[in-house]
Amino acid sequence: MERQTENKIIIVKRRTRLEDLVTRFNTISQAKFYIEHMGSDFSDYIAEDERYKKSISDANSQLESLGRVQIVDREFVPNFIFGKNDIVVAIGQDGLVANTLKYLSDQLLIGVNPDPDRWDGVLLPFQVNDLRLIIPDVMKRTRPVKEVTMAKAVLNDGQTLYAVNDLFIGQKTHVSSRYQISLGEKHEYQSSSGIIVSTGLGSTGWLKSVLSGAQGIVNNISNSKIKVQPKKSMSWDINHLYFSVREPFPSVTSKTDIVFGKVTQDKPLKVLSQMPENGVIFSDGIESDFVQFNSGIEATITLAEKKGRLVV
Repeated sequence: MERQTENKIIIVKRRTRLEDLVTRFNTISQAKFYIEHMGSDFSDYIAEDERYKKSISDANSQLESLGRVQIVDREFVPNFIFGKNDIVVAIGQDGLVANTLKYLSDQLLIGVNPDPDRWDGVLLPFQVNDLRLIIPDVMKRTRPVKEVTMAKAVLNDGQTLYAVNDLFIGQKTHVSSRYQISLGEKHEYQSSSGIIVSTGLGSTGWLKSVLSGAQGIVNNISNSKIKVQPKKSMSWDINHLYFSVREPFPSVTSKTDIVFGKVTQDKPLKVLSQMPENGVIFSDGIESDFVQFNSGIEATITLAEKKGRLVV
């Protein structure tokens, strides 16, 4: 078989709901008993699993004629070493694309929707059968590429965490997060439910939810119709981030003056933890992808020095 390139094509996949259930209950029959006992349709789990595995198999078959193919599970992506010229194909939902993108440097990423009848997918412009046409164009660098601004948290103990959509800073439990927050010349001690830092791509997710809640509260209290939502979606490559403090609590020792604003390269957000334990910073809604943020650790939040590169 004559390949078009000796560069690797990396397929990133995830576990299905069925695989997660089997991990939890040991066998398919036990998983089926549990789901049906709870009144749900187990056949939907089977159908999703079969469709997803067929998509992975079909993609692998198509790509083997184009280059050296390697399949990587999402859980191994944080420690996987991507080659400079690797082409990465993420087959799954938007979350898989975002979670993969932040571990890449200059590699191109192709988001593939394995089941369009089940998932929409803002970051999934292609289907499996498109790969035989898309990959040759990507190899020749003739496909358009969309750049994505990422957020970056740098800790004073040397750890670094990137985010494609958003960062969460606070307690991993539902108790109050305590810290000192600084933006430019302003700083104060706060007690809150944590801080959300969103990118342009993430502005339609967690940030939108925060703004919607704030808008609803203000409008109900003031009997007005204030609009706090952006008039249109933010560009994915904007040169700033937005931060929002969730449920800030005013007290003798905590203030609520720095609760929302922009983070730029020249004006980073700094957060100094005052949490003896369970302080975390995690990215893109994946709580297992975190760094510890306990007392004495200071995080500097700014734009990442790299940008994600999505094939469109």
